[in-house]
Amino acid sequence: MRTDQILTRLERVFARLDREPERPAHLQTPQMSRHRVVLLGSTLAFYLAIVVAVLTTSWLVRLDWQVMFFRPYEQWPQVHAFLDYLVVLGQRGPTAVMVAAWLGWRSWRQHTLRPLIALGVALLLLNITVGSVKLGLGRLGPHYATQIGSAELFAGGDIFPSGHTANAVVTWGILAYLASTVVTRRVLSVVSAVVSLSVGATTVYLGTHWVSDVLLGWSAGLLILLALPWFEPLIARTEAYVFELRELLRRRAETGRMSAPVATALMPLLSAGGKWQLQRVVDPVAEPSSAPAAGAAQTTQAVPAGHGPAPRPAAILSSRPHLIRSERTPVTPVGSRRPAHTDRPAARGAAARPVAGG
Repeated sequence: MRTDQILTRLERVFARLDREPERPAHLQTPQMSRHRVVLLGSTLAFYLAIVVAVLTTSWLVRLDWQVMFFRPYEQWPQVHAFLDYLVVLGQRGPTAVMVAAWLGWRSWRQHTLRPLIALGVALLLLNITVGSVKLGLGRLGPHYATQIGSAELFAGGDIFPSGHTANAVVTWGILAYLASTVVTRRVLSVVSAVVSLSVGATTVYLGTHWVSDVLLGWSAGLLILLALPWFEPLIARTEAYVFELRELLRRRAETGRMSAPVATALMPLLSAGGKWQLQRVVDPVAEPSSAPAAGAAQTTQAVPAGHGPAPRPAAILSSRPHLIRSERTPVTPVGSRRPAHTDRPAARGAAARPVAGG
């Protein structure tokens, strides 16, 4: 696909988004209220308590081992096939594609890039926070445990906290965060909570995560959703930057379209013809005037000396500025090519010859 076609399509998309430059009144940006701050502090305390409980190999680690020995996938094998599909709702790739498609349509309809940018910021925070804790603690999963009763920390694993659970909370919870009405926000909050709880419980059923992994994944995802209002200024600046970049691309595209005729006119320079091709491009007026100039020269040649005033050169009669030798129109000379030399003995007493030749 050519660059101009890509710029044209981007221009159409941004033109749709730019029809309504201000966000509608019913789309209120969530604020960091006192209620949200209290929820954030409580969730953070719960998060730290789970980490401390696992680090100290407390009763929570014993619960992890008890559930693992219970083997839920053997107790209820009839739901195993269904839960294999349900757990996909917590995988980052498929869920990000589905939610991004929905939010892209929202951005198109509401003429704003905020939904897509908010999703990108939330997923970036998820990868940084959850990924760093996973790699830092290095906990092994139930299927790879080596010592009964151990927390299996710092052993090269990457399952604490549960990435499936945290991703389900953030990915589906962002829909409730970006809801345009109070009723829609409440309904989507319930739906996202059910989905994230189901995904977390499914990972425990399949034996891929400990119970403490799921608890920490729930709190990690909830922390990101509660802290998103602090990143609203960043989201707004990013949206403004994208639109400024759009304007820059538009100006470059317009400049490219204006210079296209010039580039087309300069194409003969790349072909054979050298100076004559350069003359046709630089001075296109000279080409049609070359024939009259030649005719005038021939007419002047037919006038004998002394029967009329000597004709003036065509370059002096021309209203155009004086051209250098390489820019003049080539004219076939008539008569002798040798100019008259007054310093020669034979020509000192001779009459002056006409300028156009004799």
